[in-house]
Amino acid sequence: MERTPEGTPVGIDDPYAVAGACDHLTDDGRCRFALTRAGDDPAFAAARRADDHACHVGPDAEWRACPHYRSTTDGRECARCGLAEVRLAHEDARPLVEEHHLSYGDADDVGRAAADVTAADDLGPDAAAPRDDAGDADRDDAGPHEITVALCRWCHAKVHTGVARVDDDASPDPEAIAAREGRRTREREESAFSTARERYGSDGGGE
Repeated sequence: MERTPEGTPVGIDDPYAVAGACDHLTDDGRCRFALTRAGDDPAFAAARRADDHACHVGPDAEWRACPHYRSTTDGRECARCGLAEVRLAHEDARPLVEEHHLSYGDADDVGRAAADVTAADDLGPDAAAPRDDAGDADRDDAGPHEITVALCRWCHAKVHTGVARVDDDASPDPEAIAAREGRRTREREESAFSTARERYGSDGGGE
């Protein structure tokens, strides 16, 4: 199982098995990194520009082959038990759902991989087929990449202590459900208070 730099388990054998779409992927399938950050990797951006900025890995979504792939969570729902986040507008409370790293990016390795991928792209469609050797393995894995998922606090703790996996078929803990429902109750109370204030005026009375 993969582990964090501190040595704790991340809860998955292959982060790419649960990784989402690249953060840089636009709705029309183009690479936002090449469009907006060309100066960070001119060679990569030039290769993407020559292909109308199409996503490097294409429709098969072999994300590990792209040097600039990253997938970070929106933090809305636990990937393990499905607990939904509930945020209160006027409270600075700890979130119910937190970001959990499955893989950490490395700037030096990403830069090196970018050069390798660009060189491979420059070979063109008439180049000889790659051999099934270590060089081809490097072409297929341009990582490490930053990959995160959302986990509720309870699942997060279980994963890092090694008693749970991200891909478990799990239900929310009773404590997690209680915390969520408590916030929903306060959310409804705040909403009702705001509605009453708008209806009767800030002083609570009518004309």
